[in-house]
Amino acid sequence: MKKKNPISKTKKVRQSTRLAAILLRAVFCLAIAAVVTVACAQTRSSNEPETTATADKGALAGHRHRVIVSTDIGGTDPDDFQSMVHLLVYADVLDIEGLISSPFDKGRKEDILAVIDCYEKDYANLKTYSDKYPTPDTLRAITKQGETERAPYAGVRRSTEGSRWIVECARRDDPRPLYILVWGLVEDLAQALHDAPDILPKLRVYWIGGPNKKWSPDAYQYIVENHPELWIIESNAAYRGWFVGGNQSGQWGNKEFVTQHIAGKGALGDFFVSKKNSVKMGDTPSVGWVLKGTPEDPTQPGWGGSYVRAWERPYSRFERMTTKDDRMEIFGILELVLPMGDDVPQQPEAVLAVDNQKLPGYASGDGTMRFRFCPKSAKKFGFKIQSNVPALDGKTGGIEAYLPSPDIAQSPAEKFPNWWTDDPSSEVAEGSHHGAKTVSQWREDFLDDFAKRMLRCQSPCNDASK
Repeated sequence: MKKKNPISKTKKVRQSTRLAAILLRAVFCLAIAAVVTVACAQTRSSNEPETTATADKGALAGHRHRVIVSTDIGGTDPDDFQSMVHLLVYADVLDIEGLISSPFDKGRKEDILAVIDCYEKDYANLKTYSDKYPTPDTLRAITKQGETERAPYAGVRRSTEGSRWIVECARRDDPRPLYILVWGLVEDLAQALHDAPDILPKLRVYWIGGPNKKWSPDAYQYIVENHPELWIIESNAAYRGWFVGGNQSGQWGNKEFVTQHIAGKGALGDFFVSKKNSVKMGDTPSVGWVLKGTPEDPTQPGWGGSYVRAWERPYSRFERMTTKDDRMEIFGILELVLPMGDDVPQQPEAVLAVDNQKLPGYASGDGTMRFRFCPKSAKKFGFKIQSNVPALDGKTGGIEAYLPSPDIAQSPAEKFPNWWTDDPSSEVAEGSHHGAKTVSQWREDFLDDFAKRMLRCQSPCNDASK
């Protein structure tokens, strides 16, 4: 029998061990490579810009939005004229489908047409920059007269040319939503929803509330109670960031900006200055909202500000005359339901005088007179009633309006799933104006872009490539 070679056997064992070690190292390296590959992929993914909610989907990024503007232009504040000038120099990037005059007192569609007349003088220059600027006659054709009176207690009164136009545009066979930018009262919006509730899903509303809301408490309350699922931004204070806060130095100052960049810039520029020689443009954040940002998501940053889900819409009802010891949330609705007692005339009438307002009472038929009031400032208000009802005439009272706690934003109302309002946190407030920094932080950007647009009114484009 042949003997086995012990040396040869040992050598084979060593070779097998070496081979196993090599294989083990190879497997280990492959595993490490796989981990590194996954990590790199994750790093690349985390560093890539977001393309969904935070992507710029504004008109200046190429997204054409359907727009109707409802304005109280020609009323007590000249800023609507300024905002209309601003709107028209951006008319090439928007599909403007309606311009509705909806004042509570002075102001008519002729005031819109006056701005269009100035636009016509600058149109020859404007169209050299873009062939998408609508003709002056196209704009005139979509200018409509809306409601000229405040809504009664019911919140709606009658259909108007303006409210019917909202309905007609909303019912068009167009998959895009219809953005309603409300610069004044919500009377025509409320009427359109009353007459055609089927249009509600198509609407996206940005309302400059605040001072306008105080003139429109009944139409507003009608929408709250009857159309709580309306998609709406209620900007009661944040809009002020367009002219309050931000960089106000040098050319960015309200007056200096107009002097350097608006005056002398075509007929529209001169018209702007003739109404007010400093930046007010309190309604323009609604236009900024569709120009730069993510219009379908109000929580995202953009020129029109950013907003939080609305909490329960503040409403305070008293069946007595309130005093200055009573309190309510600023921009809320106060309803007074006061008994008229005996000796009531056949046609009872009453007015509640508050500061510069005279709020008409509503005799509900149940022996009471009702008033609605919306405070636009955080302060104490005094009331006095003038009436042909003896039990009411001469009655005095008041209310204190206060700013809500920032914590209230943590309790959005389920009843209002598509309702947004000013962020009450102190970090984004300009003084007492909640949310205003979400607009003012963009001041240099939106004013610089506006200045460049106004140059279009002054002279034609010299770019040979156009």
